[in-house]
Amino acid sequence: MFYNLLQSGHDWLESFGGYSLLQVLYQIEFRAFFAVILSFAIVLCFGERTIRWLLRQKLGDSPEFYNADLNQLMATKANVPTMGGILIASAIFVTTVLLADLFNSYVFLCLIVLVWLAVLGGFDDWLKLTTARRRPGAREGLLAWEKLLFQLGLGLVCGLYLWRTGDSESARVLTLPFQRTYQPGTESLMLEPSVIVLGWLPFVIIVMLWIAGTSNAVNLSDGMDGLAPGLMLIASLALMLLAYISGSSGRAQYMLFPFVEGSEELMVVAGAMAGACLGFLWFNCAPARVFMGDTGSLPLGGLLATLACSIRQEVMLIVIGAVFYWELLSVMMQVGWFRISGGKRIFRCTPIHHHFHLGGWSESQVVVRFWIVGVVAVVAAAVLLKLR
Repeated sequence: MFYNLLQSGHDWLESFGGYSLLQVLYQIEFRAFFAVILSFAIVLCFGERTIRWLLRQKLGDSPEFYNADLNQLMATKANVPTMGGILIASAIFVTTVLLADLFNSYVFLCLIVLVWLAVLGGFDDWLKLTTARRRPGAREGLLAWEKLLFQLGLGLVCGLYLWRTGDSESARVLTLPFQRTYQPGTESLMLEPSVIVLGWLPFVIIVMLWIAGTSNAVNLSDGMDGLAPGLMLIASLALMLLAYISGSSGRAQYMLFPFVEGSEELMVVAGAMAGACLGFLWFNCAPARVFMGDTGSLPLGGLLATLACSIRQEVMLIVIGAVFYWELLSVMMQVGWFRISGGKRIFRCTPIHHHFHLGGWSESQVVVRFWIVGVVAVVAAAVLLKLR
């Protein structure tokens, strides 16, 4: 909004001599890093009152698992308020509206994804925390297939929107590791002959799977104090860097990346995500005073995938978000093997952070070590950027 107001009020501000002071808003780097600070400040300022409101609504969590030992380990988390994702989603929305270019197609799409999944997650959380208590025997929250239907529906909308928004072949390529997008040494942005340009159907399918899969992966990772927001902070900063490269023709050509015009505005969205997660860690670090719930985890995962799909870095997101996908894969393996083998298990409990917790690691050890793996994954992604 500030950026758009500056553009529209250029002549008026210049007549009063105040235009030069605000020119810094034209710099995407300033707005992106200021988004981190602003989003962090919003969560910090409204955190206490939000927690008090959630407590008054008695929206406390009561985690139960199909494992008596794990239930005993997690007993201290009973009645800690959840739905703290309201803080995260609100901070991202306000920060993006204030600092990003609202006429940018990619920013607009991110706001749609944020609101869609925050409402979906909030509705699911509310049902889990209120309906079952008021009506014993009632189902707890949305069914898995119901949530997946809404996630895939959103992915379909995003896929078609991104396909129509991309005005060049480079905005529709499949970026693979070790593959150069452009021919080095050429003055113009000429694609390598080996680069795969996706048709509309595979493009849309990939976006659908990434948004639904990543949304659920982050949701599964939200099971320990500080785990999900810490990992999201790391991943968001990495995506901010990738958006910085992909949004500039010069930087994209130098790094042999696909150039997606207008995508550098996604730096503001990534910065807002990083700041919101950093602020939420203030209240979610052990011992947690609030949990984000589906209200926070679903939109965070969906936004992460939307950023990656917009800048054509879906494969790189698998590296950057390795811990998230590891959590998702562990659940799929456990459920699949349990059905095939007639009741046998691969892990002690899934998602996999509970496997290590039951194996003797303390909760803080699991969280910090998973953060470390997240940082190593981002470093590995940075190495892959140059091995092209």
